[in-house]
Amino acid sequence: MTTKLFDLTGKIALVTGASRGIGEAIAKLLAEQGAHVLVSSRKIEGCQAVADAIVDAGGKAEALPCHIGNMEEIERVFGEIRQKHGRLDILVNNAATNPYFGHILDTDPGAFQKTVDVNIRGYFFMSVAAGKLMREQGGGCIVNTASINALQPGVGQGIYSITKAAVVNMTRAFAKECAPFNIRVNALLPGLTKTKFAGALFSHEEIYDTAIGHIPMHRHAEPDEMAGTVLYLVSDASSYTTGECVVVDGGMTSCGGI
Repeated sequence: MTTKLFDLTGKIALVTGASRGIGEAIAKLLAEQGAHVLVSSRKIEGCQAVADAIVDAGGKAEALPCHIGNMEEIERVFGEIRQKHGRLDILVNNAATNPYFGHILDTDPGAFQKTVDVNIRGYFFMSVAAGKLMREQGGGCIVNTASINALQPGVGQGIYSITKAAVVNMTRAFAKECAPFNIRVNALLPGLTKTKFAGALFSHEEIYDTAIGHIPMHRHAEPDEMAGTVLYLVSDASSYTTGECVVVDGGMTSCGGI
């Protein structure tokens, strides 16, 4: 028996931070399932490369650059979406920043502000803008990429961990208030994943080895291994799922790791 639970044909999906890593993997998988993907990141070149790859593979995509730490950029992007597509069915808030890696007591105020502006304020107002469009059209799905650092702060990642904890509660707040509009809001909490974004962890041998030692599967994840959870959360397969924060970490947190 065939199923269409994961079919996204006709859906318009905006994926931020999609020029590489987990975001790129998500964008490509949603396109494979039929979505028209708006590939978003700060720089047009990276967005265009991923959009072109999707189109070359037979999918539908376009580049839509946006720096979510800039309120004017958010307003511009949603103006373009409204004008060109008139709707948005899926938002994946995946763009994030982590400019500071070090002891929490030495956190630079500039790095603090940048992290908060992107990881909290950016996610919040992207969700507000998307939610308003979704409310008008009768529903939609939002997925926020948080981190297992939201549950147990990572070494040298104080402010980043704090912002990701905020994303978890933000997810639940939006889910609770937007459910009457048929808008579902969930979060992905990745564990140790091989991306350029996580480069500081992979280049620090002691921290990396310690982390692997706490993962029951004894390995890190690849970006593609995160995308399937997002597909579930934005598809009809999860039609009764909202306010959930799904941990994908090889068993690390369930076994008391980190």
